[in-house]
Amino acid sequence: MKTISRRAALGLAAAMLMAGGAGAAQAASTVKVSLWDKGASAEMAMGLAYATPGLDIAKATMGIRALPGAVKAGDVTFNVKNDSKDTVHEMIVMYLADPGKPLPYLEAENRVDEDKAGDKGEVSELDPGKSGTLTVELKAGKYLLICNVPGHYGAGMWAEFTVEP
Repeated sequence: MKTISRRAALGLAAAMLMAGGAGAAQAASTVKVSLWDKGASAEMAMGLAYATPGLDIAKATMGIRALPGAVKAGDVTFNVKNDSKDTVHEMIVMYLADPGKPLPYLEAENRVDEDKAGDKGEVSELDPGKSGTLTVELKAGKYLLICNVPGHYGAGMWAEFTVEP
């Protein structure tokens, strides 16, 4: 009986160590992201893309809120919710190789060129009220969270995001 008890104790100890190690490995930073707009009946503002000269983001009819706005480098989990009542949105993480400069834009498609811009991952189109999650390893630097549904980025649907060393 002692042998069984000893094995059970060793098994329990091993399970606890593994669970503790898994918890440490999952110690990613978590960011709460809200995709919002003023409703489909609101006229979509234009000319509000990141780094636009004379930018007045207060005119935006849609946007992205990320809390916190800065995290430590490593695994970052984005919990994304589309808080719109009637519009599909998405969230894409873009690395800003040169902060302050505009992202490459496809005028004919009214959206950012994701391939050239440095797409690090995304939560694809979310229906109104729906949520999604993305975990991605990010190095220190400046990032932009954007919605790239045609017209949304130019309407101000982006947020700056910082990853610290």
